[in-house]
Amino acid sequence: MTRAIPWALLGALILTQICYPLTGGGARAALTVLTVVLGYLLSVSHALLTRGVRTAVTLIATTTLCGFAVEALGVATGFPFGTYDYSGRLGPKLLGVPLVIPLAWTWMAWPAWLAALRLARSRVARIAVAGAGLAAWDLFLDPQMVAEGYWTWRSPTPALPGVPGIPIGNYLGWLGFALLLMAVFAAAAGPRAAVAADRDAPILALWIWTYASCVLAHAVFLGLPASALWGGVLMGAVVLPLLVRLSRR
Repeated sequence: MTRAIPWALLGALILTQICYPLTGGGARAALTVLTVVLGYLLSVSHALLTRGVRTAVTLIATTTLCGFAVEALGVATGFPFGTYDYSGRLGPKLLGVPLVIPLAWTWMAWPAWLAALRLARSRVARIAVAGAGLAAWDLFLDPQMVAEGYWTWRSPTPALPGVPGIPIGNYLGWLGFALLLMAVFAAAAGPRAAVAADRDAPILALWIWTYASCVLAHAVFLGLPASALWGGVLMGAVVLPLLVRLSRR
């Protein structure tokens, strides 16, 4: 029975994301929040069911709590992502940060880590791969959310070609923090979190689905072809080798 929980949450998440481009306004914002909540529940429940309480608690402590802390720091000081502000469209805020935002760090940090377990052997290499993969996901996330008006930068230049509104420094901040996040998680989670499990399939499917659906949505449905290209190339550098590895097995 417990094996079905991650698959059920993944199915609900995919259905929610399919509905996203078919809506607008408040309904789209509600689907955004629902997607993040489902992704959070999926990652945390999978970590608990496959790696135990220590891994799940460490995942929450390092990605949810630290994710909130860095977002609050960013809103207050402009470090490390640049000076930005959240609108009120993603629900209640604490210290200027919508409460749903830290959940997104956890949602995607866990699949990034499990993908790295398949692609690298040493802890340092896994931290690098997981951090790079998580940061590359932001090449999809920020352009989409800025286009919806969920947050804005006060000084959005210099930006990547074709992706206005987001400073390049934001992506560098993401990379630095993602690497730090993965290093802290790897050190604190214990040996069970560093072993690939047979029951990781739903999370690896989440990782691959996120990549493929983002490329498609940005290129076709959301009118963001440049971010489809940037994210497709850079996140693809982590996702596509995983697909090759899984196909060989």
